[in-house]
Amino acid sequence: MGLKMRSWLFAPGDSDKKMAKAIASEADIALLDLEDSVAPENKASARQLVRDTIRSQDNRQRIWVRLNPLSSGWTEADLDAIIAARPGGVFLPKAEGGHDVETLDTMLTTRETAAGLEVGSTLVAALVTETAAAMFTTGSYEGAPRLAAMSWGAEDLSSELGAQEQRGPDGEYTHTFEMARSLCLLGAVKAQVAPIETVQPEFRDLEALRERALRVRRQGFRGMLAIHPAQIEPINNAFTPSAEELAHARAVVQLFAENPGAGTLALDGNMLDRPHLALAQRLLAENEG
Repeated sequence: MGLKMRSWLFAPGDSDKKMAKAIASEADIALLDLEDSVAPENKASARQLVRDTIRSQDNRQRIWVRLNPLSSGWTEADLDAIIAARPGGVFLPKAEGGHDVETLDTMLTTRETAAGLEVGSTLVAALVTETAAAMFTTGSYEGAPRLAAMSWGAEDLSSELGAQEQRGPDGEYTHTFEMARSLCLLGAVKAQVAPIETVQPEFRDLEALRERALRVRRQGFRGMLAIHPAQIEPINNAFTPSAEELAHARAVVQLFAENPGAGTLALDGNMLDRPHLALAQRLLAENEG
């Protein structure tokens, strides 16, 4: 099944304590942050702290680093500090198309080679809706090197738009932000990588988080970003299919295997066709190996 990507827990790269908590949590990926949670004057010291934190761990595949965006001028210094420590991957914010991942790939290759690491061993995830320009390029990531996941964000996009409201009175995202979510999902599916839902800032409302995580999984997302350790359990549970779901998927696959020439079949009073078979096969492949 490879690396699980259900839950991605952010931790500020200038906080020993919070990084340790993220790594010790049940998050599939501990995401050490060099971007928004670190003030400019603390970037240099945070890079060294993140590097030392990664080096102190045995299972580095699940430790990723959110870099500063390519437009910041700080990305190369981030990579100089951390790549030799062998993080599992890097998270690129404010990506504006597949060409940005290609640029990052070149930077990574140079540093992996210098460190004696296997070229391509550092994976990439991209945040793909954080600027207005990025919204028009979410379909351009197909074939981007190293890319394993795509996520979206509302906060930076809201700032660029000058939008004072992201969600309506019902708590649901307004049209532009729902469009960002949809474009991320569609772009990730086109690129054949994991679509990852954005954070829920209200970290104490775990029931709302659970409901949202279940809803977006049904829509096609494969995981979700988190900002607090308490969010990890409900996210992991929501993105882990139940025994009943897996049993139903196995029954669908078996039914079509027993009727190889059939286009449609009935199961438990419901009519199934080939797209139902494809969904069942995908669910089993992703969760049973």
